Amino acid sequence: GQGIAVTPIQMITAINTIANNGKYISPTLVEGGTPVTRDVLGPEAISQIVQIMVTAIDTGESKWAKLVGLSVAGKTGTAQIPIEGHYDPQKTIASFIGFFPAQNPRYTMLVSLREPQTSQWGSETAAPLWFGIAKQLLL
Repeated sequence: GQGIAVTPIQMITAINTIANNGKYISPTLVEGGTPVTRDVLGPEAISQIVQIMVTAIDTGESKWAKLVGLSVAGKTGTAQIPIEGHYDPQKTIASFIGFFPAQNPRYTMLVSLREPQTSQWGSETAAPLWFGIAKQLLL
């Protein structure tokens, strides 16, 4: 959101913690690296978060891009880009992050578009691209 600066790897790590049933696994940048792991969320919290994310896909703005028969846990994002001390409402970063299948995840993806051309909204730009990639992964 506005004013919160996280890197794409931090976003993926956070969503993977949810997808991994509350187990944080540190990212590793080299093959053979030993990741740090620890439980950070309990089963009840994970269940609630996943259900909220599934509902966001099934009933939210990105429902139009959703693939029929695929259970996805995800969230769109649209943030204005700060320029010279203020936010420009026409310049955004549109994103979609999620994992699937929601109950037994195999894939996690983040699509982030800086200043998308067709629409400023993540639900209209990043989400359709994300679902297009998901469809290709399932072929």
